[in-house]
Parts: sequence; structure tokens; C-alpha cells
Amino acid sequence: MRHVLVMTSTGAIGLVAIFMVDLANLFYISLLGVQELAAAVGYAATIMFFSISFCIGFSIAATALTARSIGAGDKLAARKAATASLIFMFVMCCLIAMILYPLADVFLTVLGAKGETHTLALDFMHIVIPSIPLMGLGICFSSLLRAQGDARRAMYVTLSAGIAAAIIDPVLIFGLGLGLKGAALSVVIARVLFIVVGWHGTHVVHKMLAPPDFQSLSRLAKPFFIIAIPAVLTQIATPVGNAYVTASIAQFGDSAVAGWAIIGRIFPLAFAAIFSLSGAVGPIVSQNYGAGNFDRLNRAMRDSLIFAFIYCFLVWLLLVVSSDAIVVAFNAKGEAAEMIRFYCYFVAGSFIFAAALFVANTAFNNLGYPLYSTFTNWGRATLGVIPFVYVGQAYGPNGVLAGWGLGGVLFGVVSILICFRILKKLPEKKAKEQEITPSIPSANSPFTSGKGASAGR
Repeated sequence: MRHVLVMTSTGAIGLVAIFMVDLANLFYISLLGVQELAAAVGYAATIMFFSISFCIGFSIAATALTARSIGAGDKLAARKAATASLIFMFVMCCLIAMILYPLADVFLTVLGAKGETHTLALDFMHIVIPSIPLMGLGICFSSLLRAQGDARRAMYVTLSAGIAAAIIDPVLIFGLGLGLKGAALSVVIARVLFIVVGWHGTHVVHKMLAPPDFQSLSRLAKPFFIIAIPAVLTQIATPVGNAYVTASIAQFGDSAVAGWAIIGRIFPLAFAAIFSLSGAVGPIVSQNYGAGNFDRLNRAMRDSLIFAFIYCFLVWLLLVVSSDAIVVAFNAKGEAAEMIRFYCYFVAGSFIFAAALFVANTAFNNLGYPLYSTFTNWGRATLGVIPFVYVGQAYGPNGVLAGWGLGGVLFGVVSILICFRILKKLPEKKAKEQEITPSIPSANSPFTSGKGASAGR
């Protein structure tokens, strides 16, 4: 349990910093007392969530390629892999930004944004979208530092963005009177700092980058995208489900969307340790499976679930106690205030089952069952969202929230049952692998990939 706690807590600090950027943005915007502004941020964030998911998927490939070479003791190959990963990330993020910029208007309309709120959200996105390549590079730098084993500097990369946003937001929004445009500019500036700190850690401290050459890029493109494409497909499941929830809530007006936007900032921050848990458990699972320590592997999974249950329960209690304070802090009124209270009192508890899904997906990815992770993620985002939310919307925005939470319960239970069934079969699977693969000397790498999702990588 101690190992799980230590690994989870260090990762959670970096994630909190990432989530704080969005939270600070919305908090200061809400102080202006205009519901349309908060709703605009909510619509924009729903669409931008897709770009973040793409970046995380690409960063998983960057970590895997680079860590593999580091583990094999080939420093030059690791440097070339790191450089190629950054170039691939930058190119793909530029393509995403080029596609998203002209289509942002259409996407906002599809989500249900109208009138002044639509205009505000579009203005916000047109400032933030060009900085997507900066965000991608920052996430990639952080991932490369984790591949190097420098979790502390990887954490500094994300912390720098969080601290910058907290300082710059009030200056631009209130001091210079830029309002929502100031919030958007704050995001861009934070992403610039993201890159500066990441570059310093990877290039100046660890000398991880090599001059790019066409031969290395062409050779590494295939292995990079073989990992990246399925990782991206898994990652975008969550924003797909989130977009459907946003569109369902939009029919109840800007106040409801503002409430959903606030909830969307509260729960990632409150449950940051659970998001970190999935990344922390991965190496533990991989190492014990590789060593054939099935008792320790089962104990790690059991400890992770116990930790998740206790943590989620305590956070749920804290949200119940703090619900009125959250409403006041974000200046929420009417429908938005009711939704926040309903989430804190009832829906937040369902995250216990989302935590079970995260833990199970980590096991799937690190034990050789990545398709199970893809299946459960997409199942949660579609079958676990659409029918439940569709029925729930008949009861108003709180009904939508209830449907969103109940779908998570179903897939949390299913995923953990599948996970423990796989754990029972591991000794037999390991024995077959040893029969097929001859025992040869190999370099054992302490670095693993296979994280299903994490902000901050």
C-alpha cells in the first residue's frame, strides 16, 4: 500500500497543477458575474478536450519509444526517439489546430451554443487553438522526463503552467480589463512557460535531444504511430461522451452549461489522486508480472482499489460539506447552483466506480490486453452515457448528471470483474509465454508505459 500511496501522491501534484489552469480561468471569469462567460468557457473546453486527448495519446507513444531505448542502454537511440517524438507531436498538433480553427464555429453550433455565448466561445477558441502545438510539446516534454525517470522535473513542467495561470489570470482579466480574452491569453502564456521549463529539463539537464535527421524520422514514424493511433483512439472516448453530455445540458440554457462547466473543473481537481493512481499502478503491475510475483501483483491491485474507495468516499464527504462554499466561490446562481449542489450530494459518489474503471484499464494495458481498455473506455463513453443521459434529460439538467453518473457505475463494475478474471489466469499465461520465449539475457527497464489517461503527462 505504501508504494501505491507514494507513487500516486507525486503524480497527483503535477495533475493538480494542470487542472488548476482551467480552474483558475473559470474562477476568475465567474467573478465577473456573467453566466454567458462561464457557459462560453464550458463550450470551448468541451471541444478543446479533444485536442488534449490527442496530445496525451501521442505522448504515450513518445514515452514508450524513448523509455525502450533508455532501458536498452542505447543513449543515442533514446535521443533520436525523443527528438522524433517532439517533431511528430508538433506536426500532428499543427494539423489538429488547422482543422479545428475553421470548424470551431460549426462544432459550437452542434453542441448547442447560441447567440452571445456562441460568439464569446468562438473568440476564446480562436485565441487558444493556435497554441495547441505549444500544449502538445509541453505534454511531450513532461512525458520524456518521466521516461528518463525524472518525475520531479516532469512535475515542475506542469507546476509552472499552473502557477503562471494563477498569477497571470487576474492581471489580464481584471487588471487590464480583457475579460474572457484575457483568460484565453493566460492559457497561451502558460503554455509558453510549459515549453520553456520542459525544454530546460530535457535538453539542458538531461541532454535528451539529438539534431533531427530525415533517416531517423522516417525509421521511427511507423513504430511511433503504431503506438500512438490506438492510444489516441482510447483517449478520445472520454471527450466524445463529454460532448454528448454538454449538448444534452445545452438545451436547458446558459446557466445549466455554466453549472456543467464548473462541475467539469471541480471533479478533476478533487479526484486528481485517482487520475494519478492509474499512472502509478502501471509500473507496479508490469514489474511484478515480469518477475512472476503474482501475489504482489494481486495485492497491488487490491490496495489500489481500497485506496480508491477510501479516497473517493472522503472527497465525496468533503464536496457535500463544501457545496455551498463552491456555489458562492464561483458566483453560481439559479440552475448552475442547483446542479453544483446535486453533483456534490449525489453524483460525486459514483466516481468510486470510475476509479475502478481506471485501475482496471491500467491492468489491461500493462498485462497485454490493450483492446479491453479500448472496449471499456468506448463502452463507458457511449453505452454508459448516451442511453442514461437520454432518459435523464427528461428530468432536467440534474437528470442528465444522474444519468452520466449511473453509466459510470455500470462500466466500473463490469471492468473490475473482467480485470479480476484476467488476474486469475495470469500464472497460466506467464507459463505459456516462458515456454514460447527462450530465456535470454536482456536489459530490464524500470520504465513502463501503458497509462490509459493522465493531464499532465
